[in-house]
Amino acid sequence: MVKEIISGLAIAVTFIAFFPYIHSILVGRTKPHVFSWVIWGSTTFIVFLAQLEDGGGAGAWPIGISGLITFYIALLAYRKKADITITNMDWAFFAAAMASIPVWYFTSDPTWAVILLTGIDVIGFGPTIRKAFAHPYDEDLKFFALFALRNLLVVMALERYTIATMLFPAVIASVCLVFICMIVYRRRVVG
Repeated sequence: MVKEIISGLAIAVTFIAFFPYIHSILVGRTKPHVFSWVIWGSTTFIVFLAQLEDGGGAGAWPIGISGLITFYIALLAYRKKADITITNMDWAFFAAAMASIPVWYFTSDPTWAVILLTGIDVIGFGPTIRKAFAHPYDEDLKFFALFALRNLLVVMALERYTIATMLFPAVIASVCLVFICMIVYRRRVVG
């Protein structure tokens, strides 16, 4: 019962984090890149499936919901005629994300898919880190703090602790925390 409550808190944090972003899309202030959100939705949802297969239980639910919300953002971006340009790098990330499925199938082990997908998500953070280093006031610290919290709650809610269930939320929480520290530091330096 405790795991389900913690998972419910993580789901609530997920909605709280995403709501302002979705609202911003709906009112036309934000125009997300469609294909980026398709990639992130794919990686997140595949991790969710891998976590379920490896016994993550209630702890996997917030990741699955996050994947569905991410696909919803991609749909909104498409419907709102946001940025639909697709680069070779976008295709490379998408191909890498989709490569996790045969890796999982042929190894019969969700761990390798989660390792691959976690790496893809961390690499995908690169441009955001580069941009925030140069322009530390352009990022919303609250959004990243909520995702760090959500992923820490996910780890606490997991019903089975393995690399396949823990790696993605633990790494993403860590990356969010490091990102927040970098932004706070850069804001002090830049002024």
